[in-house]
Amino acid sequence: MRKIVLAGGLSLVAGAALAQEDGPGPNLVIDVGGQGANGQVVIDLLPDVAPKNVAQVVALAKSGEYDNVVFHRVIDGFMAQTGDVQFGKGEGAGRAGTGGSALPDLPAEFSDVPFTRGAVGMARTQDPNSANSQFFIMFAPGDFLNGQYTVIGHVIKGMDVVDAITKGEPPRTPDRMVHVTVQE
Repeated sequence: MRKIVLAGGLSLVAGAALAQEDGPGPNLVIDVGGQGANGQVVIDLLPDVAPKNVAQVVALAKSGEYDNVVFHRVIDGFMAQTGDVQFGKGEGAGRAGTGGSALPDLPAEFSDVPFTRGAVGMARTQDPNSANSQFFIMFAPGDFLNGQYTVIGHVIKGMDVVDAITKGEPPRTPDRMVHVTVQE
């Protein structure tokens, strides 16, 4: 299964997001739709921090693989996870969160970039080198993830849309990434 593996207890403190600027990296533009969230989320990707992971996410977005993929694991006060291009599409998407893509798994690219509100990280199994296509967006800071998961970017527009994503593990009626593009 591909999901975020957390050891020990979960202690999060909700806080306001620091203003994030659009950096030099490409932007991942996600049109979100569903019963909970509708709108656009823009993520500034960080190829200088995680070049291999960012390149794979960009390739998947450019090929249309992320279109119509559900947010399959959304934990209030923690994060919203999506990106299972293998099992995250279709009406049921019952196996969403257990797959990846046809591309190879990626090596960990841990950095000192912290998991703050709006940070985007690559999901993986217990193997640090198992990230593939799934990623998550933080609702709140998660310092316990620092140095344990690969940060690939941060939300620069649309955190209100992220906050509105239907919660659940899995959500009864999950919201989707309707269309995902890359702005160079």
